Amino acid sequence: MVSLTPGRRVLVVAATAAVLTGGSTALATAAGASTGYYPVATWSMNEDSGAHTMIDNSGNGQHGTIGSEVITDVGVRGATGYRFTRLQPDRPPTHPRHLVTVADSSALDPGSRDYAVTIRLRTTYQFGNIIQKGQATASGGNFKFQIPNGIVQCLFRGSNGTIIVQASRRINDGWWHVVRCERTGSGVALTIDGRTAARRGGWTGPISNGWPLSIGGKTDCDQRDVGCDYYAGDIDWVEIEAR
Repeated sequence: MVSLTPGRRVLVVAATAAVLTGGSTALATAAGASTGYYPVATWSMNEDSGAHTMIDNSGNGQHGTIGSEVITDVGVRGATGYRFTRLQPDRPPTHPRHLVTVADSSALDPGSRDYAVTIRLRTTYQFGNIIQKGQATASGGNFKFQIPNGIVQCLFRGSNGTIIVQASRRINDGWWHVVRCERTGSGVALTIDGRTAARRGGWTGPISNGWPLSIGGKTDCDQRDVGCDYYAGDIDWVEIEAR
């Protein structure tokens, strides 16, 4: 399906591949599996209860700040990660402490590089932004994962347009899933538990903005005119790669 927004080119594709459901399958799809990619940041999210810093295990120093409403050291279904509790959508006040944020760095921007984000998550909810850098009006473009109606979408918006890809099946079944979105010069591809879920050709153009990276929702929102789109669920690890 193709939808047009005035002044922008937006491509949306629904998946035709089946989505796997099961923790063991997710473990088999470790980040870094793509040949030629190198880690930009690797967040294992294994910090102790009450931790305030999300450690970047890649060695690149992209450490994050864990908001006090994020619950760390949560063990569930054989994995340990962070829990983001459910908040009422678009209802004030804002909850900036619901987020994990990483300070702006050019290394975290896709730029013109091949760029991939991989996340292991589980949820029973059907709303929220999982990870993003920049927002819809950000100068320089943005990228994000979101999960409307329990269906994962990933979006890359650059100087040449926007490409969105989305799965065809819900993954808000309470099991762990590995979701990977890859932007290259030829398009954007979404895989879930090691299987291609959606793919769309095209080139977004470079993406580079001055925003922090956020996990769990938006950083610039008021819950009135701009919803914060807070994510509800667990996240076990995140890796960003480029080549």
